Amino acid sequence: MCGIAGIYSRPGREAPRSVLLRMAGALAHRGPDGTGLYQEDRFGMINTRLSIVDLAGGDQPLSSEDQRFWVMQNGEIYNAPELRAELEELGHRFETHCDTEVLVHAYEEWGPKSLERLNGAFAYAIWDRRTQELFLARDRFGIRPLFLAEVGGTLLFGSEAKALLCHPDLSPELDPLALVETFSLWANGPDRSAFRGIRELPPAHYLIVGPEGIREEARWWDIEFARREEWRRDSVEDLAAELLELLEDSTNLRLRADVPVGAYLSGGLDSSATAAIVRRLSNQTLSSYALSFEDPLFDESEFQRRMARELGTDLESIQVGGRQIAEIFPEVVELTEKPMLRTAPAPLLLLSRLVRESGLKVVLTGEGADEVFAGYNIFRENKVRRFWANEPESTARPQLIGRLYPYLARDLAGTGGFMKAFFGKDLTDTENPLYSHRIRFENTARCQRFMTPELKERAASEGDPQQRLLGRLPASFGGFTPLGRAQYLEIHTFMQGYLLHSQGDRMLMGNSVEGRFPFLDHRLIEFAAQVPDSFRLRGLHEKHLLRLAVEPLLPPEIASREKRPYRAPILGAFMGPAAPDYVDELLSQGRLARAGVFSPRAVDALRKKCLRSLETGISETDEMALVGVISTMLLHDRFVESPILPEEVAPNRIVVARGSAGLVDEVTVMTGDDARRNHAAHGLDR
Repeated sequence: MCGIAGIYSRPGREAPRSVLLRMAGALAHRGPDGTGLYQEDRFGMINTRLSIVDLAGGDQPLSSEDQRFWVMQNGEIYNAPELRAELEELGHRFETHCDTEVLVHAYEEWGPKSLERLNGAFAYAIWDRRTQELFLARDRFGIRPLFLAEVGGTLLFGSEAKALLCHPDLSPELDPLALVETFSLWANGPDRSAFRGIRELPPAHYLIVGPEGIREEARWWDIEFARREEWRRDSVEDLAAELLELLEDSTNLRLRADVPVGAYLSGGLDSSATAAIVRRLSNQTLSSYALSFEDPLFDESEFQRRMARELGTDLESIQVGGRQIAEIFPEVVELTEKPMLRTAPAPLLLLSRLVRESGLKVVLTGEGADEVFAGYNIFRENKVRRFWANEPESTARPQLIGRLYPYLARDLAGTGGFMKAFFGKDLTDTENPLYSHRIRFENTARCQRFMTPELKERAASEGDPQQRLLGRLPASFGGFTPLGRAQYLEIHTFMQGYLLHSQGDRMLMGNSVEGRFPFLDHRLIEFAAQVPDSFRLRGLHEKHLLRLAVEPLLPPEIASREKRPYRAPILGAFMGPAAPDYVDELLSQGRLARAGVFSPRAVDALRKKCLRSLETGISETDEMALVGVISTMLLHDRFVESPILPEEVAPNRIVVARGSAGLVDEVTVMTGDDARRNHAAHGLDR
């Protein structure tokens, strides 16, 4: 697990070492265990290493036998031992036991098709000295990030946008369309970022760049939810047994490391099942970590302790309140590099700090289970609304909404006018591809009322969020079942754009901790996409097949627990007597006007409403808007108004290649003191 960055300069210019070293400085939190540099005329790449596998021999960059191909990776290839054995049979020779070296030999053997053989979470770069081509690739779900920018014929790439912003030709400016998309879909599309001119390489895509620029960009994998006639017809018992076997193998692969591996324990089904499988596979003591909250509305510590006792695991916990959330929130925004509508990432940054302070670098978590096995209310809501749409005049069918949201049951049992109108909007438009998510999208879009008309106009001139999302859907999408379509949308918006980014990779790597997600093994997801819908969502009973599979491993009260969404306090963290000083400063009329994103008058009205409602609370949409405004202003302050260039990092491994294109000689590899002397000779020693 690491950070990577690189520069492929326009013709006639070299890739500047000083900029590469600053890029490494921006990614130092991702890899504090070493820095590797590769330089060859127009091209250079750099890596900051978090050593997990082959601690002594895995420093990057690594090469093929003839030094034609050079690789740097952010992530892990879990099936590297099996691939290594296959490649050795084909005649490849390995210099290390690092999983990253497998990538370069696999690419040498199979080219881009090698991606299909990988089981891992990765973003990596391979440089071909002979053709002067750069190959960039990202894992199936975008677990590991990879950002791109093209500036005047120069291509930049990096694990985080802040690394790209180290380049002097790229000026930080917030992207209006990306902001509007976040305030609607929860995350911007992968062809943008919060910063104008910077985009992501989308999940499950690769990119080939040659001397004349980008030559090819393509998707190499996607989820295909089966049509009804394609569903597997095995018994539910047989499928549950197969699922458990897959989950055990996925977990076992993600335990491969040369350092201890711990687990998060939320007290819910997914993390509990993961921890139980780890204990089943290993005789070693399992270190587990949990969040508790001062506010009982958010706290699940009772179930965490119950599961820890059942497993006999060492449980370390941290209790979080509004004050800690507000204090760490600026750091959260700096790490996520995008606006957010929830404070949920903040406690997770505190939790990963606890993991790192306890001496661990790797944890397993339950991310992905809800998307794969239909655990969220949005899937049940979609089912209820479609059932209601068959009889739009029914008074009984909308009562099922109360099953999903008990706090609405009284309103629905009475006149229920407001909530029936809310959930009944566009009720019969069931052929709309975004049907399952339109209520969420349109409710979230209400947060845009705090933006300036000018910013919204600029965004609208470049596209509409929902139309852009429709344009990214695959041709096969219309053939999915209603549940399959809802799951595909959830995976490609909320999970990839927000969950794995803002709550996953960034909050873990902010403290140099690698997260591994057994439920996001592609074999498991391909299996889940082939089983009947009723095995994922049985009536309104979520994760039916998963519960059957893991029930023997868990206490009954854990196995039968309904999904409880993970959330964190908002209003009390940012408003009232305990609020941090930066909130008033950022929401001042002058700062808002200077940023030009939000209407000072509208934000002032929201702020006054929040202060009046400290005891009674505010609506969910207003809470989202409050977090959205504060996080966007923090983003503007850190990267646009007062940008800070990181320090350069001295590499401990340097590879310098010289000679004309087509040659594979004149490669100098320096490590340790030799690398440091070379660094100093360039006048860059600090």
